Amino acid sequence: MIHGGNGGGTAGGGSKKRHRVGSNSRLSSTAAALIDSSSSQQRPDGGTLIEASHKPLPTSSSIRRSNSRHSIHLPLPSPVSNGFNDPATADVVLRLYLDQSSPFDSDDSETVSAVDSTSEFQIYLHSSVLHRSKYFSALLSDRWKKDSGEIDYYRFNLAVPSSAGSINNHVTVLQLLYTNEISNTIDSASTALELLPIALELLFEDCVTACVRYLEAVPWTEEEEKTVLSLIPLLRDEESSELLARVSPPKSDLSEEMLHGLILTAIHNHPNMAFAKAFVAKLLRDFSSRESARRVLDKSFETSLKVVKESLEEYSSPDFRGDHNETEAIQRLNLHTAMTNGRHLLWLIERMIELRVADTAVKEWSEQAAFTADLQRAFRDDAWRNIVPGLPAVVLRCTCKLANAVAAGVILASRQVRMKLVKDWLPVLIVCKDNGTPMLTNHKSLYLELEERFLKIILTLPMSDAQELLQQCLSFSTRNVEDCPHLVSAFTTWFRRANRQLPGDQNQLP
Repeated sequence: MIHGGNGGGTAGGGSKKRHRVGSNSRLSSTAAALIDSSSSQQRPDGGTLIEASHKPLPTSSSIRRSNSRHSIHLPLPSPVSNGFNDPATADVVLRLYLDQSSPFDSDDSETVSAVDSTSEFQIYLHSSVLHRSKYFSALLSDRWKKDSGEIDYYRFNLAVPSSAGSINNHVTVLQLLYTNEISNTIDSASTALELLPIALELLFEDCVTACVRYLEAVPWTEEEEKTVLSLIPLLRDEESSELLARVSPPKSDLSEEMLHGLILTAIHNHPNMAFAKAFVAKLLRDFSSRESARRVLDKSFETSLKVVKESLEEYSSPDFRGDHNETEAIQRLNLHTAMTNGRHLLWLIERMIELRVADTAVKEWSEQAAFTADLQRAFRDDAWRNIVPGLPAVVLRCTCKLANAVAAGVILASRQVRMKLVKDWLPVLIVCKDNGTPMLTNHKSLYLELEERFLKIILTLPMSDAQELLQQCLSFSTRNVEDCPHLVSAFTTWFRRANRQLPGDQNQLP
C-alpha cells in the first residue's frame, strides 16, 4: 500500500507467496542496515518534512500495465549511479512499514521478527530516479504536487506484507532503480520470483523484464514452477509467452503424442532396446491417465499388427515377377519384418495386460481370419524354418498372453469374442504342432499352456459352440492319455453338463 502523507491511495497488494530471507546474499544486509540507521537520519537543514498533497493518489488499478506490444512508455531519465538513501541529495522520503493486517504463516513469525526488527523506517530517494517506476512517476506528476508553497520533500508511505523477507525484497527493488545492471543482481530463480511481484506492483518495467528473462533461461523447482504459474496472469502476453510455452502444452493430447513417440523409439530405433522398453514400461505404469495409456497402446498395437499382417500376406501370396533370387530376397525380408514386429507386438500386449487395458487388443486379435489363414499357409512350408525359426513361437505367445487374460477374467470378453478367438487361432496352433516337429521339444510348455487356455475358454461358451470347437481339439491328445489331463478334463466337464437332467426336462439322461 502506497500513499502520500495521510492520503488514502493504495498500490497493488503484490505477491501472496511468502519467501524466507537470505536468497540473495549480496543484498540481504541492506534492509538491516537501513533499519539501524533510519532513526538517526535527519534533514541536513534541520527543517520539517513537507508532506505531499492530501489529494487522492493513484492506485495500481488506475495505472494499468498494458497487455499490448504497442503500450506507451514515458521517457525516463538515466538512473544515477549513487545516492540511494542519501538525505543530502534526496527530494523524496519513502516510509516503509509493515502491514499488520497481512497474514503470515506461524512458522515465519520468528524470521519476520528477527529481520524486520522495527515496524517502520524511512528511505531517502530521488524523484529523477523514481521516474523509472511508472507508479512513482504518476505520484510525482504535477497534479499531485502541493498547490502552493515550496516543496522540499515529497513524502510517501509504502505498506509491505508482514511476511518473511518482504522488507528486504522491497528495499532491493528500490535499490535497483539506481542501477542499469539489474540482471547482475538476479542470481537465482528464487530471487527473481521474490522481486518480480514487487516490480509489477511498482510498474518497474526494467526490473520486470530482467526477472522474466532470468526465469526463462534457468531451471525451476516444482515449488518455483507453481509461483511462476501464479505470476503469469500478471504479465503481458509477449512477456509470458516463453514461460507459458515451457509449462503449458500447446494441445490437449501432447502427453499422448509423447508416450506414443517414446514407444516407437523404444521398439524401433533405440540401440539399447531392452533398457528403453523397461523405462517406457515404467512411464506407462506411472502415467496418471489410464485412458490415455490405453489410447496410446491401442494405436501402437494397431500399427505393429498391420505391419505383421501385411508382411505375412505378401509372403503367402508373393508376386513372382522378376528373377528367382529377387523373389527369394523379398520373401526373406517379409519374414524378418513379420518376426521383428511380432516381437514388438508381444511387448505391447504384455504392457496392455499389465495395465488392464487389453480389451480392444483381444477384440482385434479375434477378428483375424485372413491373417490366421496366411499364417497357416506360411507354416505349412519349410522356408520359414531356416529364415525365422522363432516366428511361430512369437505369434503363439501373443495369442497365449491374450487367451490367458481372457481365461483368468483379467479381460472380460464377450461370448462372440471368446468364440472367435479360439475358432480363428486354434487352427494356427494345430498347424504349428503338426509342422513344427523340430520346435516341439523347445516350445512344448508354450503349446500346452495355450491348449489349456483354449480349453478353458471353450468351456465358457454355450454347449453347442463348445461341442464344435472341442472336436477340433483332438490334436491335443497324445499316445499316453495320462499326458493330456487338460483334454480329458475338458471333455469330462462337457459330457457331465450334456448328461445333466434339469428339473422338468424328461428328455435328459438320468
